[in-house]
Amino acid sequence: MIKRSNKSINSILFLLPMVFATSLFASSSSNDAEGFSFFLIIIGLFGGLGMFLYGMEMMSDGMKMTAGNSMRSILKKLTSNRFIAVFVGAFITMIIQSSSATTVMLVSFVNSGLLNFVQALGVILGSNIGSTVTAQIVAFKVTDYALLLIAVGSIMALFSKKDSAKHIGFVILGFGLLFYGMKVMSDTMKPLRTDPTFNSILTSFENPFLGILAGAIFTALIQSSSATTGIVITLASSGSITLEAGIPLIFGANIGTCITALLAGLKATRDAKRVAIGHVLFNTIGVLVFCFWIPVFADLVAQTTDNVPRQIANAHTIFNIVSTILFIPFAPFISKTIIRYFPDKEKLRNIEKPAILNLDEKVLSYPTAAINNAQAEISGVVGLTERVVGSLVSPFITDKDQSDVENPELNLITGLHQRLEKIKYLNENISNYLIKISQQDLTSHQSREVFALVSATNYLNSINDTVKLKFENLIGKKESLDEGFSDAAQEEILV
Repeated sequence: MIKRSNKSINSILFLLPMVFATSLFASSSSNDAEGFSFFLIIIGLFGGLGMFLYGMEMMSDGMKMTAGNSMRSILKKLTSNRFIAVFVGAFITMIIQSSSATTVMLVSFVNSGLLNFVQALGVILGSNIGSTVTAQIVAFKVTDYALLLIAVGSIMALFSKKDSAKHIGFVILGFGLLFYGMKVMSDTMKPLRTDPTFNSILTSFENPFLGILAGAIFTALIQSSSATTGIVITLASSGSITLEAGIPLIFGANIGTCITALLAGLKATRDAKRVAIGHVLFNTIGVLVFCFWIPVFADLVAQTTDNVPRQIANAHTIFNIVSTILFIPFAPFISKTIIRYFPDKEKLRNIEKPAILNLDEKVLSYPTAAINNAQAEISGVVGLTERVVGSLVSPFITDKDQSDVENPELNLITGLHQRLEKIKYLNENISNYLIKISQQDLTSHQSREVFALVSATNYLNSINDTVKLKFENLIGKKESLDEGFSDAAQEEILV
């Protein structure tokens, strides 16, 4: 069952009247072409944009809840073959309709050791191709059927009892909201086609630098290249923008979408940071190569169809496919270059202030990645617990003041004390992280996974508390003896 189904249902009930309210604003502004109201146009634009973005998020969430576990399984089986990695990246992004989501999960998987940096590069290239599917879908003129999609999706999401049917309902509803948001924006902007100031602003985007900059900034703000592409296609559908002005905006969107991965990689491991940097390099270099040939590229794309919205969608697809083909042969060289300039640093673990390597709260909205993070952190705690238990008897079978293996500056007893405190600290953070995951929209399978991880964490806590209590009791007994434990006592401790 979806955790926040009531919240989702309330959102649907709130959105339905808003759909009609926004359409009234759009109709009012588009019908009065000569004396249009900027107030109504602004409301229509923001209302349509909000509907578009919310629809895209709902569609993506539905896809993730339907295929989240499949994505993790596919990535786990990923080989080092970079060509297969490209296809995997394209396939996963086509499923969830978000290259940003794919990249964030990729950073998370590399951060937890599920994938290495070289494997991830191919997936990044593939995700760029997969993201173009949204543009191709948006370019179809199906806005007249948007209300039908909203109706069907709402009924399935509200009244279906099976999780899978609810998820599909959210996907259909998301598509409907996305297309209806496009219709509202398109209808709202029709009067602006005769406005000299508006036309001057859009014409300025034919300047590659301004167009790329505007596309990058807007995409970085809304963190969705698909949304930017959809808006550009909407502008083209209303006759407000040309192919030559749309291409730089699309190029800028490919750069702006990298901000999501960069944010996800800020507190990640070195390899995960490399993934985010690789994403930026691939997309930026690709744009730099193409930006000097925009007129030639526009002429080439114009040959594919006479429909300008479809031309923009095709430009987006062709750009990413060609960029990927050009980069695949150089992926090993690029990976070595990134590793060279971002080398591994020796990790000096501070036992008193242990590092939380995998509990990244930026990926909580991606439950598959967040659950994987928790599993990786728990695995680390299990390993630490095994080392502590394995070295626990050492202080009691010798009278020598041994130094700690992991921190030679401390004696063994102090080192063990600190590691026991570290385990307690890590377990507390894992428990809090799992609580936050449980507050997300989860499938039944993901809910069971979280419950199992909570049980494992509680079990580790119990082991740690028992070990700490026994350890402190034995230390107290040893310190009360002048000559330490007898041979018989040492044998009993070993048992």
